[in-house]
Order: sequence, then structure tokens, then C-alpha cells
Amino acid sequence: MENLRIGNGFDVHAFADNRELVLGGKKIPHGKGLLGHSDADVLIHAIADSLLSAASLGDIGLHFPDSDMKFKGISSISILREVYSLLLKSNISIINIDSTVICESPKISPHVADIKQNISEAIGGLSVGRIGVKGTTTEKLGFTGRGEGIAAMAVSLIRVG
Repeated sequence: MENLRIGNGFDVHAFADNRELVLGGKKIPHGKGLLGHSDADVLIHAIADSLLSAASLGDIGLHFPDSDMKFKGISSISILREVYSLLLKSNISIINIDSTVICESPKISPHVADIKQNISEAIGGLSVGRIGVKGTTTEKLGFTGRGEGIAAMAVSLIRVG
């Protein structure tokens, strides 16, 4: 029997002035960026956490603590590359990833192809057909509905061995 594992990840970042918005490793035109120690790519953080969770390797806060200045301003795609490296060292392969970005603005659909390609490249060329990225709103409810920030969630399926 195959040793399959599922992990989930969730992340939230508040909007901030004078920052670029980066989602899925792509700079997206928007009036505000996201506040964070890194580039605050909420989507990549959720994906990285889902992979680490499935592999029982902790979370990105453990591996990339915001108290460590060497990670200040780091590209979250670099974080995802490092997570992939940890998986390889543990003889783990990724089967698929599914993710959702939760915000009223910006619209995610025009950027999905580029985001999926960025994720694929960061995790060893996993087929973009095995990477799900979509956006949804909260119908103007809650902090995302009020335009205060963006949330993202992800689930990953991995194979150990």
C-alpha cells in the first residue's frame, strides 16, 4: 500500500501601503501589498504549510521564523523551494496541491496560469495540471470582505518513500 499523506495550510496577511502585492510568486497590480516579514505571499505560505504538515515537518514559522532577520524580505517562492528541498531529503514526492485565495480584490483568475507555473518551477516541475489555484470572495463579509487583507488555504497530497 502506498504511503500517502494529506496536509492543509492556512495563512492571512493584512493589506499595507507602500508594498507590492505578491501572490503565487507573481507581482500583481493593486493599490496595496501585504504586510509581513517576508514578501507576505499568503498563497505560497499556505501551500508551504500544507506540504510541511503532510510531511510532519512542522510549519514555515519553525523553518523561517519572523524573528530571524536573515528572512526579512525573503521571496516566498524561495521559501517554497526550501520546503521542496526538505521534502526531497525525506524521500517525499508531491502528488498534487489545491489552493484558494480569499479576497474581494484583486481578481485571481487572470493570474492563475502564471501562478501555477511559478509554483511548478519552485517544486521540481510538478505538472501544472496537478496544481489547483482559484480565488473566491466572502461576499463582502469579514476582514477580507472589508478589504483589510487576504487569506489563503491549501491542501497537499504527498507520497512518502
